[in-house]
Amino acid sequence: MTCPVDADRQAQYRAIALPAGHPPVKAGRIGVLLVNLGTPDGTDYWSMRRYLKEFLSDPRVIELPRWQWWPILNLIILSVRPGRKGKDYDKIWNKERNEGPLVTITRAQSDDLARRMAATSDRVIVDWAMRYGNPSIKSRLAHLQAEGCERILVVPLYPQYAAATSATVADKVFEALSEMRWQPAIRVSPPWHDDPAYIDALAATLNDGLKRLDFEPEVVIASFHGIPKRYFDAGDPYHCQCAKTTRLLRQVTGLNADRLRMTFQSRFGKEEWLQPYTDKTIEDLARSGTRRIAVIAPGFAADCLETLEELDVENREIFMHAGGEKFAYIPALNDSPDGMAVIEAVTRRELSGWI
Repeated sequence: MTCPVDADRQAQYRAIALPAGHPPVKAGRIGVLLVNLGTPDGTDYWSMRRYLKEFLSDPRVIELPRWQWWPILNLIILSVRPGRKGKDYDKIWNKERNEGPLVTITRAQSDDLARRMAATSDRVIVDWAMRYGNPSIKSRLAHLQAEGCERILVVPLYPQYAAATSATVADKVFEALSEMRWQPAIRVSPPWHDDPAYIDALAATLNDGLKRLDFEPEVVIASFHGIPKRYFDAGDPYHCQCAKTTRLLRQVTGLNADRLRMTFQSRFGKEEWLQPYTDKTIEDLARSGTRRIAVIAPGFAADCLETLEELDVENREIFMHAGGEKFAYIPALNDSPDGMAVIEAVTRRELSGWI
């Protein structure tokens, strides 16, 4: 009976098994690829147009027949929307680095995770990519493979699963693999909407954020990105996972359903999306006499246009114009110690058996 050989010993054996004169080959490493949604390369019209075209051409995002959607996208939306969205991005753009905040934060998350994993094994390489825009998933998978990563864990940075987010990351990963002759082994992490580490991190961030305010909110809004209702009707679990996250967060914080309300933002087009809508809820609260609210975005692993501009600027204005007096946006987990504890916990769990 033979004894099991651990992964580090296996890597050593592969490294010394090359015959004399064989070209050096990097092997035995494990890659972790963090993937977020994406961001344009700049705020100018053409950068925005390229980004929006890639994003809105994804059939996972827009589930309409191509013959119906392509004329609308190319003749109408891509003529008007790049200029308008470019102005929105310019409000939150990281001018010092000339990049969107999602790039800045995702890079920081990757660097921090690399430091944390280095304490366990020097065989783990952590990298990051964007589903839309740069750096692309394909380019970073190729980089990890070139560095000797025979196994790669892909972590879509979405706590709740949706076909338009988590699934399209997996689509792009396996599309890239379809062009590789020598494929690495791949794992894709599942969502963590009910993971205790995630719920505890949300609760700690919310409680800390509330303590820092100079007022006590009457209502806290937990705003998640929306999806068309017909996606939910077709079987997408996203709404259920958002609801579970909110329910667990209420339990941990002690806030009831009236004090902590779940809403959905960022609807696009005229069809019905998941309700209640964030902007309508905030407006109705102000008109009905609520004067102080705070907003959190549990579904976003990193702050981006939808949180920094849509929530903290647009929805703030809606609330104040409707009679509100105090409004606060509490930042996403980002690369905070609590946020990184979640990403590390998910990564370590999904690397089980590899390290």
